[in-house]
This record gives sequence, structure tokens and C-alpha cells, in this order.
Amino acid sequence: KVWESREKDPQNLALLANLMDRTYDRNLPVSSLTVSRFVDNITSTEEVDQAEYYLYKFRHSPNCWYLRDWTIHSWVRQCLKYGQREKALHTLQNKVQYGIFPDGFTFNLLIDSYIKDKDYKSACAVVEEVMLQEAFDLRSTQILSFYALGHYLATKPTLAVSGERALGASLLICGLTDRSTIGLSAQVIGNTLLGKVEMQNGIHAVFKAMPLHWAHGYLDRALAVMEEVSAGTGDAALTKDAVRTTHSSNKQDYGSANGFVELRSHLESSGKVEASSFQTLVSTLAQKELSAAEGPDLERYQEQVQGWEAERAQLIQREREMREKAEQEKRERLAVSAAAQ
Repeated sequence: KVWESREKDPQNLALLANLMDRTYDRNLPVSSLTVSRFVDNITSTEEVDQAEYYLYKFRHSPNCWYLRDWTIHSWVRQCLKYGQREKALHTLQNKVQYGIFPDGFTFNLLIDSYIKDKDYKSACAVVEEVMLQEAFDLRSTQILSFYALGHYLATKPTLAVSGERALGASLLICGLTDRSTIGLSAQVIGNTLLGKVEMQNGIHAVFKAMPLHWAHGYLDRALAVMEEVSAGTGDAALTKDAVRTTHSSNKQDYGSANGFVELRSHLESSGKVEASSFQTLVSTLAQKELSAAEGPDLERYQEQVQGWEAERAQLIQREREMREKAEQEKRERLAVSAAAQ
């Protein structure tokens, strides 16, 4: 309702497309306001395809840094509205080519859309982009990401090296600021998956193009989190599947893994192994906390949209002033030319 209640700026997309084409043909920059108008006025799947082309063109133009945040938000909304969700994901995964760097609220819309369709693999593909952008600032984004990751893990996917790295990094980065059983379990599973990639392919296969540490020892970091939980006096524990995942990797890569066996035994004897699965815990978390986390998000969103509308009004006013100035200068040139004759 907040988004749809914005003041409308109806445009003819054919005329806008022609204007942008002629502007690019003359090697002149297209304004961010023109691209914004095109995206805002999409009314069909075919026009989503056209908008993708002009987003690409704008990204490779001198004005590329000025793609507006509300245009990115509008683009994702339009893709969802007209059944082109994969197009939104494609431009997100190729953000350098399209300039699509969403905020947390926009990420949430896309993750939530996939979750509702139980497409957890695609939801995790969005979470991977959140991880790469290091955008887990909103609690709601973190909860939705945990939910997607937990349900995708429960399908026991067969992953290539790139998939293990992406899933491991997403779990690790998402869980870093969460000291609960869910966050610590995510760190253990994430470090374990990354440790497996490290042992089999080397450390460069882990951290390259990732917001990850470049030092060796991801499996050791998983064990360090386990030791922290084992020695802790709070309620935090580790899920049974987190312990099982670490056991499997340590057995495979370190042989007998006696240190791990002792650590697991201590965790079990001190009641630090959670009987529920990671999937169950993230489902409970979403049921209990997501609605409360979304409240502040909606308040911020209302303020954000108001700010976007004020900025858009300023751009429209500036465009009007520049057009009037250009017309005045043209009249003066014509007057001078006429007087000279």
C-alpha cells in the first residue's frame, strides 16, 4: 500500500525508449530519472525485458553511479508483479553489469517470494547475494536467510565446490552476529563446509571474491566454535546436524579425529547438543520473531519511500528548470540570428 500510494508519473514507454536510444546514439548520458520512469511504468512481461536492456545500457554509461535506490526497488517489485522473478535474480547475480545492489527490505521481498513457493535453492541464491553484499543488517533479513538456508540444507543437496563455498559462506556470515544456538550452529556448519573446500581445493578456492578471511584453518574454526559452546555457561548449544556435519568432515580430512570425538562427548554430556534439527529451529524462529522484526522495517520503509519521493520531486524540478533554461537559450540564439540577418 505504501508503494502503490506514491504519486504516479504516467509515461509512454515507446517514447521513453526512443528518447534513450537517440540520446545514446549521440553519445550523451541518459538521466537516472528517465530510467526510473521507464521501470516505474512497466505494465507487461515484454516491458520487463526492455527495462533489463536499458538498465544494462545505463550501467555502462557515464551516469552509471546515479542509478537510484528506488529504481532498484521498483525493478524487483515489477519483476515479481509480472512473473519475471528469475529476471530479478539474474540481474542481482550479475550486479556489476546491471548496477542492482538492493537494500535489506528489497532483498526480503525476493527471498520471501521464493520461500512462499518452497523454492529454497533459489531463495539461497538470493541469500548468497546478501552475503556478498554483507547486507544482513536487518534482523528480518537474517531470519528469512536462516529459514531459507535451514530448509535448503534439509533437502541434503548434492553440491559442487562452488555450491559448498556459497552455502558455507552464507551460513557463516549470516550467523556471525548471532550468539544463539541457531547462529552458532550456522557458524559451525558454514566453517565446516568452507573447511572441506579448503582441504580439497586450497585456501584460494575459499576466499577468492568472497568476504572471507584468507588464513588457513576453517575446520579448526568450526572446532573453535564447538569449544566455545562446550565451555560456555549460557543456554547456547549446537544442533545435532551441526555436530554431525563437523564429525563427517573431520573424519574425512583428519582421519580418526580424536580431538573432535572428545569435544562431541563433552558437548553431549553437558547437554549442549540440541535435539531439534537446524531446520526445526529456524522454522520456530521465523514463527516467533519474524512479525516483530518486520514492524520496525515497515516504519523505516515508510520513511524511506517518503525520502525517495522527495528526492524524485527534486530531480523532476531540476529537469524542468534545465529544460526551461535550454529553451530560453535557444530563443536567445534564434533572436540573435534573426537580428544578424
